[in-house]
Amino acid sequence: MAVTAARVPGPEGLTVHLTAMRRRHLRSVLRIEALVYPRPWSLGLFLSELGLRATRSYLVARVGPSVVGYAGLLLAAGDGHVTTVAVDPDWHRHGIATRMLLALARTGVQRGCTSLTLEVRVGNDGAQALYRRFGFVPAGIRKGYYQETNEDAIVMWAHDVDLPGYAQRLDAIEAALPGPTVVEGEL
Repeated sequence: MAVTAARVPGPEGLTVHLTAMRRRHLRSVLRIEALVYPRPWSLGLFLSELGLRATRSYLVARVGPSVVGYAGLLLAAGDGHVTTVAVDPDWHRHGIATRMLLALARTGVQRGCTSLTLEVRVGNDGAQALYRRFGFVPAGIRKGYYQETNEDAIVMWAHDVDLPGYAQRLDAIEAALPGPTVVEGEL
């Protein structure tokens, strides 16, 4: 049974499970994708990304049996590119994106990344604040990057993610989260 908006618990004491995205999660992933993006990714695109396990890491966040978010990382030549982060709107402000980004950053480091990058909408102040907590800084603008809205993207980078100082940053972010995060298997 899915957790509905009327029964979404507060973030305190919340247990979030993170697991590698599988085909069985895609119905829920596509539902969230359609809720949060004007031009959602297709089933075919997600299937293609899942087939590239050597250079991709996709995960889902669950609360109980419900998928409440998902995120992805592309790995290339020592860099990790955050391809997507999405949370069901009913679950915003519960630390779901923070937990997923923690897992992606740690996965990237484990798989040889020294830097992480992403694009974020110029108008998405909440996401930009989250990314700054993770050490991302603006490095440029991609004009009209989001074609469906003709919105610009800020390109952000976090460097030296393989150094002890970055691990300490991640540990501090995790320590501030209410409730546990359970990572199931390898992401």
